[in-house]
Amino acid sequence: MKDDFPFFDSRADEPGVVYLDNAATTQKPRCVLEALHNFYCHTNANVHRGAHRTSRLATEAHEAARSYVSQFLHAFSEKEILFTSGCTEGINLAAQVLALSGRVREGDEIIISTDAHHSNIVPWQMLCERVGAMLRVVPLTADLSFDTSAYTDMLSERTRVVAVPVVSNALGVRLPVEEITRLAKEVGALVLIDGAQAVAHEAVDVQGLGCDFFAFSGHKIYGPTGTGVLWGREDLLESLPPWKGGGEMISEVTFARTTYNKLPFKYEAGTPNICGDIVLAEALRYVQRVGLPAIHNHEKDLMHQLVTGLLDLPGVQVLGGENQQHSSLVSIHIPEVHHYDLGTLLDQMNVAVRTGHHCCQPLMQSLGITGTTRYSVAIYNTAEDICRALSATRQAINMLR
Repeated sequence: MKDDFPFFDSRADEPGVVYLDNAATTQKPRCVLEALHNFYCHTNANVHRGAHRTSRLATEAHEAARSYVSQFLHAFSEKEILFTSGCTEGINLAAQVLALSGRVREGDEIIISTDAHHSNIVPWQMLCERVGAMLRVVPLTADLSFDTSAYTDMLSERTRVVAVPVVSNALGVRLPVEEITRLAKEVGALVLIDGAQAVAHEAVDVQGLGCDFFAFSGHKIYGPTGTGVLWGREDLLESLPPWKGGGEMISEVTFARTTYNKLPFKYEAGTPNICGDIVLAEALRYVQRVGLPAIHNHEKDLMHQLVTGLLDLPGVQVLGGENQQHSSLVSIHIPEVHHYDLGTLLDQMNVAVRTGHHCCQPLMQSLGITGTTRYSVAIYNTAEDICRALSATRQAINMLR
């Protein structure tokens, strides 16, 4: 599998890097890089209104990419696929249009989780400040899992939105999003799912989930940075206002008034990231060629090896506990070793991990720590990578104690 990724091309002058920072961003397969190159060499033109052949080809490729993303997510319609710059923009889009529409008002409540990424906290705080709503936070249990009982008690007729991740980007623990969504629907709440840490590791069926919005970033699933998708139910998107004004999102403009374009273009003002969106679809094709069941099983084996090995290291606390099912990442805390020092030494041993609060400062505050060291796997990682990472971690800890 590593042969598909030029980043890992062997060099005689240095050992290959063990790249375990995949939750932050993934490396790109050769087919993705070739698709990017081919677009700019052969099909580069603006989309939708050009009369010339190259513009038509670019438009066809861009809308074909939208159609493929729709199939990948098992959406009802390609009209439900909104291209964004990433998961962060997708969540902000949803929050802003809900505020503009009056769907969330003074006295209403929005529920999020303690282990949420800042991108799934701050937009909802901003919405609450704008309209006078209240933000409520579901606590974690003692083993750092989502407290479903507390969540159930929070739900009421005032609940308007529930926004949670499929997988915590700081803990690697999967939330029971199916049950969370079902319970939210019983009180009539809208549900947004942050799928940033899920789409590269498990099949997603937005219709089966029953949620209203689903957001993810392209760069975490082997695609380019600056790409992403917000899926939304067609009937809901039809009823909500646009959030940006400009070209493409309009039907007719006069100085007196403007009428808006049909879906999905109502939400895509200006020139889109044409190449990025097309290349994102190529990344999704690559994932489907490998097969998400095969990816899941491969990563499950790697995570078992990784978590078991980390638990064997003296003094290492594996956040989420040894009985939790970690999806594709795991974080550790060592009381007498600073996470940044550990990450720096691992880097000197050619092992790439992530250190810090992982854009989850409220979670870290609740745990009474400043940050963790996070290891995250992808399809190109191997058992040898895990062995090297564990050996380097042991060596680094011994040096730092």
